[in-house]
Amino acid sequence: MQRSLAPERLATLVGRLDRAPAYRGLCLALQELIGDGRIPIDTRLPSERLVAAALGVSRNTVTRAYGELVAAGYASARQGAGTFATVPMERRRAHDHALGAAKVADGAIDLTCAAGAATPGTAAAYARAVAALPAYLSGDGYLPSGLPALQARIAAMYARRGLPTSAGQIVVASGALSALAIVARMLSRPGDRILVDTPGYPNAMGALTVGGARLVGAPLGDPLGDTGWDLDGIEATLREAAPRMAYVIADFHNPTGFLMDEAQRARYAAALEAAGTQAIVDETLQATRLSEAPMPAPFAAFSPGAITVGSASKLCWGGLRVGWIRAPQALVERLVTARVQLDLGSSLLDQLVVAELIDAEAVFATRRAQVRRQRDALAQALRTQLPDWRFRLPDGGLSLWVRLPHGSATRLAADLERDGVHLAPGPVFGVEGGFDRWLRIPYAKPEAQLVEAVRRMARAWSALPRERGRQPAAARPLIA
Repeated sequence: MQRSLAPERLATLVGRLDRAPAYRGLCLALQELIGDGRIPIDTRLPSERLVAAALGVSRNTVTRAYGELVAAGYASARQGAGTFATVPMERRRAHDHALGAAKVADGAIDLTCAAGAATPGTAAAYARAVAALPAYLSGDGYLPSGLPALQARIAAMYARRGLPTSAGQIVVASGALSALAIVARMLSRPGDRILVDTPGYPNAMGALTVGGARLVGAPLGDPLGDTGWDLDGIEATLREAAPRMAYVIADFHNPTGFLMDEAQRARYAAALEAAGTQAIVDETLQATRLSEAPMPAPFAAFSPGAITVGSASKLCWGGLRVGWIRAPQALVERLVTARVQLDLGSSLLDQLVVAELIDAEAVFATRRAQVRRQRDALAQALRTQLPDWRFRLPDGGLSLWVRLPHGSATRLAADLERDGVHLAPGPVFGVEGGFDRWLRIPYAKPEAQLVEAVRRMARAWSALPRERGRQPAAARPLIA
């Protein structure tokens, strides 16, 4: 379906043109609106004549603004069809809702992905897995439910956390996103609603909609505060939207880093039960705790019917494409049936590696200490070189959610790519755009790279014009 933008709506989004000449102000305003998702890519822009009338400017002003927009790569003119919103090809990584495959130049620092190098001991685990592999070669290698030894170890891990689990409740998948796609395929139908946090994890949003479901955003509380989830708002949304499923990241929420306490988990779980909404809980970051404080009980301890997704990628290595689903026993057969429609099983070798690593607490303690140093190095560099940027220091996870004092994170991210730093701006994490005063800055890289990245950020930030008169409102996401 071709989307188009009414001239009155464009005028409302653009607001007052503070910059002279007017065509330049209009061009910059449209760049920001397209960059942060409030004018979605491939939306047809209104005709020059209609825009001129809506804004009270000359048609020549709009013609020049559209021309500059096309030249900058934020629009394309299609003969006989009109002008359509786009973004420059080299900048699509900063606006896409998925990890891009674009190449990163030598010397560039890629902070679009909150993941780092393999955990120490991974190579040795591979060697042991290869030695164990011949025992499985006489079989067909297809294990739709997963390697039994790995299922048992994952179940034991949940039991140690206070959630009794049998191996038969575990389905091993090819990563957490694959696990979410399996759950969505099993549970959702076209048009169903799925409640998700906004900001939230964009790749999960894509996986959850494979069955044609629609996302309903539930804004979080103050990202710089301590509350995290606006449970009053969530309860109201559950009553009004009646979503079929709710996607919950209770442990070191991506991108904010919030950790849901047990009282919040109990209240959220009760609200979901009252609404008849299935909880889908993402625990991908659960094991990234960086403080000595005890972790809350798993969300499923408060919501027995919850389906929980986990992964080895964040604590072990992203190259290990192994995730899992923990589900009530009554749903497991349906999950396996849905799974074989996507693939017939995960890599047996990778499952053997994860089975070797998943109980290696001493190795993980070393990894956590390393990540804690990286987090602290990034935080200190930001406080020193960019003291006006605000963030809260999370007790876990792999990234900081940082608020700019003014300006556009989308524009800053685009400028930073020229300086060799790749970052995802806030609008990438919004269900409906917005959040253009926010950046997600992962700390999964070595300390020296993080400090250098902040130095480049500070240089790019100092070069940006301070346009205080017209800024996108981070707390009020808009759509075109």
